[in-house]
Amino acid sequence: MTLLLVCFVVFLVLGMPIAFVIGLAGFAYFASVPFLNFETATQMIVAQSQSFAFLAVPFFIFAGNLMNVSGITDRLLSLARLVTRRMYGGTAQISVVMSTLMGGVSGSATADAAMETRILGPEMMRIGYKKGYICAVNCVTALITATIPPSLGLIIFGFVGEVSIGRLFAAGLIPGLLMMTFLMTTTSITSRLYKYDPPRTDAPKLTLAELFGNLKESVWALLFPIILIVGIRFGVFTPSESGAFAVIYAILIGKFVYKELNWQNFKQALVTTLKDNGAIMLIIAMSGPFSYAITWVKLPVALSNLIFGITSNPQVLVLIMIGFLFITGMFVDSNVNFLLLTPIFLPMVKEAGIDPVHFGVLMATVVTLGVMTPPIGSALYTVCGIIDCPPEEYTWHSLPFLAAVLVELVILVFLPDLVLWIPNMVFGK
Repeated sequence: MTLLLVCFVVFLVLGMPIAFVIGLAGFAYFASVPFLNFETATQMIVAQSQSFAFLAVPFFIFAGNLMNVSGITDRLLSLARLVTRRMYGGTAQISVVMSTLMGGVSGSATADAAMETRILGPEMMRIGYKKGYICAVNCVTALITATIPPSLGLIIFGFVGEVSIGRLFAAGLIPGLLMMTFLMTTTSITSRLYKYDPPRTDAPKLTLAELFGNLKESVWALLFPIILIVGIRFGVFTPSESGAFAVIYAILIGKFVYKELNWQNFKQALVTTLKDNGAIMLIIAMSGPFSYAITWVKLPVALSNLIFGITSNPQVLVLIMIGFLFITGMFVDSNVNFLLLTPIFLPMVKEAGIDPVHFGVLMATVVTLGVMTPPIGSALYTVCGIIDCPPEEYTWHSLPFLAAVLVELVILVFLPDLVLWIPNMVFGK
């Protein structure tokens, strides 16, 4: 076990791509154990990709990219501008509402943060927002996409832990809306504190006619998460097949409803999808030998004994796990955390009598939060690079938003019915 962890840490510190960090660490362990061989390690790499359930991931990535180039994103942005135009910090509030709406489209927090920073960043700088605040609000609010279906994190958690993806999708709706409320409140308070973007007194009040007119344009995107959950619930398609449905849905809406999807846009979405899927699938494949080694050295059992030795209270156990995930998320890619830590924590969760769906939503949120925190958060450096913002400035301005997210997580830990109400209602207890 020592060799496995030492190799992992050394390769990570050297700045090696994360797929090779976990792959080489796993192979190093196989080389050190006489009765394990490289044939088994190679088989573990291949076996990771041989899952029908995992087909949902590349399909949903493709669907999200198609929706981004087919006019759906533009209509959601228009709706977000409409409902926030008389709020304090209205331009920043657009980011929160947009992330909530985009949760049912992109499924990727990093992609959502980058898109919103490119769209809203120049306008926010023009009206006086500081760069650090711009990056913080656009980055951290993209965390909402980690729970609103179809969340890639929930799909990977369900795939690795053999937990119902349909129930996970349904469970993410209320936490996503609750996070939106917390982050909008934080945006309003901080905007007042910094005197950013006061409400426009000349802006017309929102009328029902105007709202319904805009909703009519955006309804196809807003219905998408609902269609997914209902389709899975009534057996119209499996979670894996729902990814293929999402691609067809995006093509039909983009081509025949909004009429903005053309061959050029389609090729652009396809190329982006190939790059995204290549990176994710390489990580997943290389995690095979590492995951096998973790199980072989009985790390899940050792960690379980350690945590259960501290307390047997289920809520406190979950808080300890969340703290551990938050720290590892600061250093390790979110997809790697899902692949490596789900098999470790899920047996502990079940032993403590905690619903795996409840824990899955919490894990998806806190693990994805890692891409927004220093020192190696991918979303952090992506948004800072777009508008040339120092990461230190981002970190300072992100603290109120991170605090709001952590408070929401604590509430969800102690009120599991908020998470489980919709899945229990739709799928039964």
